[in-house]
Amino acid sequence: MRKICVFLGGRANYSSIKSAMRAIKNHPDLTLQVILGGQGLTDKFGDLEGILENDGFQVDEKVHMLVAGDKPISMVKTAGLGLLGISDALDHLDPDFLIVVGDRYEVMAATIAAAYMNIRVAHTMGGEVTGTIDESIRHAITKFAHIHFPANKEAAERIVKLGERAEDVFTVGCPRVDHVHELLLSDPSMPLDMYEKFGGVGPAFDLKEPFLLVSQHPVTTEYAEAKNQITETIKACVRTGLNIIVLWPNADAGTEGISTGIRKYREKYPNAKIHAFKNLPADIYTRLMKNTACLVGNSSSGIREGAYIGTPCVNIGSRQNGRERGQNVIDTAPVEGEIYEAIEKQIAHGPYESQPIYGDGHAGEQIAEILSKVEVKVQKRITFRRG
Repeated sequence: MRKICVFLGGRANYSSIKSAMRAIKNHPDLTLQVILGGQGLTDKFGDLEGILENDGFQVDEKVHMLVAGDKPISMVKTAGLGLLGISDALDHLDPDFLIVVGDRYEVMAATIAAAYMNIRVAHTMGGEVTGTIDESIRHAITKFAHIHFPANKEAAERIVKLGERAEDVFTVGCPRVDHVHELLLSDPSMPLDMYEKFGGVGPAFDLKEPFLLVSQHPVTTEYAEAKNQITETIKACVRTGLNIIVLWPNADAGTEGISTGIRKYREKYPNAKIHAFKNLPADIYTRLMKNTACLVGNSSSGIREGAYIGTPCVNIGSRQNGRERGQNVIDTAPVEGEIYEAIEKQIAHGPYESQPIYGDGHAGEQIAEILSKVEVKVQKRITFRRG
């Protein structure tokens, strides 16, 4: 029985690997282990432990590692504490594989700890190209990882070009799309008790009316501009006259700038049709994406899930630079006028045809099956192809 450990550093991590966790838990030859740390253990960013328990998952180890702050040094210190705490957790659990997701600094800590402890690393979402420090972290994790689960062909090709063995690269799609696929087959409508259940601040408007969804995070290489960037976004959204749902940013450097920008705009214009939520479950966020007139901001969800759903998306700034996108995305600079014009175009267009750029909804099952059988040595060796 192979022990497969999953490291979760926050809610985005969870939604990006949930289907694989479920498939691993249900696989007859695998045992699922879960390490929860970082944002996932703070109320500010949502009670992920409670969500996991409600979904039927057990948290085996907790690592309190998040250092609060609005500058890059807080990310460095979080990674440092994570390296200490995660190594203890791995020593106790002794898994055969550690699954890490994506490109965040806490994920880098988990990867380094596992590599030094001779634990094989399986990496999802590698090989993609974006902006911010995530670009460097993602490729660094690829060089530590033993097994790769990229979301599409382009990403897989980049991983091989980085010197990884082609036989260790499995193009399975993105587990986040699995969740979307399941939800769209069931009931993508909005719950009637959303405001009562998830709170938030601002007017509660009828979600059957057209609304904009804003999900914008800091760009770590531009963290000092975060407040101005979110203000430009909100001003553009308000110009449309539509109701607006705004989500709180993640914990990267610059998060306080975005949070302050949202608060100050609401204080200055208390009658603005803006409702802000601190955190929402993945299924609710997916429903919002399905029903919104346009998703605005710089979340990768507009590019990944948005392509599959057909969500009109206005992607702002450099955070997603280089990531493969579908016809549903219009890119703009973080400037009010450009953002407004792009939103108006997307509203006029309406929903797009589905494009399965990041998978067809069956990634989790494939990941579990591969991990139950794959054989790979702990000692890695770089590989180069001639020509």
